[in-house]
Amino acid sequence: MESEFEGTIGRTLADSEPHFVEPPHPGEDAPNVVIVLLDDTGFAQFGCYGSDIDTPNVDALAAGGLQFTNFHVTPLCSPTRAALLTGRSQHAVGMRGVSNWRTGFPHQLGHISNSAATIAEVLKAEGYATFCAGKWHLAPTQDISAAGPFDQWPLARGFDRYYGFLEGETDQFHPELVRDNTHVDPPMTPEEGYHVSEDLVDQLLQMINDSLGVRPDRPFFAYLPFGATHAPHQAPQAYLDKYRGRYDEGWDEVRQRWYQRQLELGVIAPGTELAPRNPGVEAWADMPETHRQLACRLQEAFAAFLDHTDDQIGRLVDGLRNLGQLDNTIVVVLADNGASQEGGPFGVMHEMKFFNGILEAPDEAVERIDDIGGPNSHTNYPWGWAQCGNSPFRWYKQNTHEGGVHVPMIMHWPDGLGPDNAGTKRSQFVNVSDVTPTIYDLLGVTPPETYRGIDQMPVTGHSFVAVLDDSQAPAANTLQYFENAGSRALIAELDGTWWKAVTKHTQGDDFDTEPWELYNLDVDPSECSDLAAAQPERLAEMIDLWWVEADRHGVLPLDDRTLELFAAHPSDQSPHRLDRRYVYRPPMTPIAAQPSASLGGRAFDLTAKVTAVAGDQGVLWATGNQNSGCSVFVQRGRLVVDYNAFDDHTIVESEIEVPPGDVTLGVHLERDSRTTGWVEVSIDGELCGRAAIPFYMRMVSSVGSSIGEDHGSAVSARYQAPFAYTGTLHEVVIQLPQRSSRSQQAANAAGEMARQ
Repeated sequence: MESEFEGTIGRTLADSEPHFVEPPHPGEDAPNVVIVLLDDTGFAQFGCYGSDIDTPNVDALAAGGLQFTNFHVTPLCSPTRAALLTGRSQHAVGMRGVSNWRTGFPHQLGHISNSAATIAEVLKAEGYATFCAGKWHLAPTQDISAAGPFDQWPLARGFDRYYGFLEGETDQFHPELVRDNTHVDPPMTPEEGYHVSEDLVDQLLQMINDSLGVRPDRPFFAYLPFGATHAPHQAPQAYLDKYRGRYDEGWDEVRQRWYQRQLELGVIAPGTELAPRNPGVEAWADMPETHRQLACRLQEAFAAFLDHTDDQIGRLVDGLRNLGQLDNTIVVVLADNGASQEGGPFGVMHEMKFFNGILEAPDEAVERIDDIGGPNSHTNYPWGWAQCGNSPFRWYKQNTHEGGVHVPMIMHWPDGLGPDNAGTKRSQFVNVSDVTPTIYDLLGVTPPETYRGIDQMPVTGHSFVAVLDDSQAPAANTLQYFENAGSRALIAELDGTWWKAVTKHTQGDDFDTEPWELYNLDVDPSECSDLAAAQPERLAEMIDLWWVEADRHGVLPLDDRTLELFAAHPSDQSPHRLDRRYVYRPPMTPIAAQPSASLGGRAFDLTAKVTAVAGDQGVLWATGNQNSGCSVFVQRGRLVVDYNAFDDHTIVESEIEVPPGDVTLGVHLERDSRTTGWVEVSIDGELCGRAAIPFYMRMVSSVGSSIGEDHGSAVSARYQAPFAYTGTLHEVVIQLPQRSSRSQQAANAAGEMARQ
């Protein structure tokens, strides 16, 4: 809305007075702000936090700034991002879990509440240029296709420019990218040297250059949430080669060495114990050779991935330095949660197997060991290496124990922190929701009480500005709750002692009777000595405080549903048609996985109407990538389906040729048991090919569908992508079964979860 005109308007210019509205400007000396967020990176994994992984650029930021050793986040990515960008509780702003689902309760909207303006929205209103490059994962998955709506995409939440991917993960070599509000293809191929982490930094530096080249007076806020180090762990070959053999001694010895280095560096307090191996983590010496061989290679891929990411952070820092901006830029580097447990006890070649309830056997996976870390893999490492990355703590991402929520954080700002603070550490408790209030405090910004006409909930994070210049200052945040899928924790300073109460929830267990643990964090930061039995009154006090905080921050109702929520959307919340019929007509932008017709575990009919001439070939429809997916194409005159279940290809080819003229090509896929299915093809209604599918996938891929070509990496080895169809493709119609009742959805979901 335009400001009210305050000049005067006469009959002529001579008797009129103009009025100009001055745009907001934060001041000539206002610092830039850059937040670099890593994904699934444990407390120990940076070199300056104890590991032997080469991270010289992050280490240099720590050496020139402040290194926080008692920094906490939520156990999961979307909630941490919501708390980071708003300075409020993740539940209060509508993000108790990942943004892939909504539940009908205020704490799980699938997006950040419009009553909680992001730091980008606030700083933009103050006159900052605002840029984001990387993983978003803060919009409902059903809304991230080219059809939108776009009201929770980055540009609608305060960013002037955006480049990255909207889902929770992407293939590092073949990402599904968005520029501003438009899906785009990567600028290069892997064969040409492409990797998405490099691309993100290229794009962010260009945004900054574009802004400063024209408006050097205007400071910027830049948010760089890497896909790294979330699975798939993929890196250029030179980085993979660098770590060959580095971890052959195994996780027990490596973890002990990293722990000893943490003590030497002072990132953990003297006397801190190294937590015992988590249940399910075997002693390295007791493991079969193939298990160790696979585990080592998977850890090498992770290390290569992190090393490569560190180099991209270095490129960003060099870019800021070359622009003369580094000294007056507040740079914050942090992780969103601890190291991931989603690779299972052995690790996986294909992470989607985890979501299909498959425990991949190392003897099988090791046959393709040289693919690990490259484009032909979608890997995640085993629990043993994840706990090593979370040293000295217990448990992992998703858990409210320290391994899931205690991560690295570094702040670098030469002009503001001063040389005396360079290379010093801060051990005060800080939570992720405290970061944005601290930045507001440093910039002299007051978050608005209303934004775009909407009343704003209060910023509940605590500014820790006093800690920045005084290593002995008391912590500003002395009471912090945690919750994820029913697992709960509370950290509180009571009577001068820091306590933690925590419970690791198992889905379906009674919230009221499951056991809690109690730890004195002053002497036991790694949660090794449970005091619940010895101090029941203290534990009861902590549990009561948790419920008070839960009520205050909108945590209730407790809800332990996770993956089954993919199948539980009522019709009034879903973008999908009630008749489950989808008509796609080229040209179309590739469709993100969830907003498209969801095919995992379902029967469906695909009908393609074409006008063909002899020699026409190419892909009619494809979903997924070379690691898992399904492709329907014409080749050598035949209709072909390639159902790629983690590189186990079921191929059916029509027994008759596609005739010239107007033709209807049909495909039917159906599951006939919990794990098997079949596929059938037809031409103009005539059945002409059928094959059994040994494994019918429940979740096909994190990569979506494309029409008239195969975008990204090729689902089928029988062609090279994109293998665009050379004939005339009029439409592709996908018909899914009619939507079942909610009771049937719940039964189906319960069955799927039980199977996992």
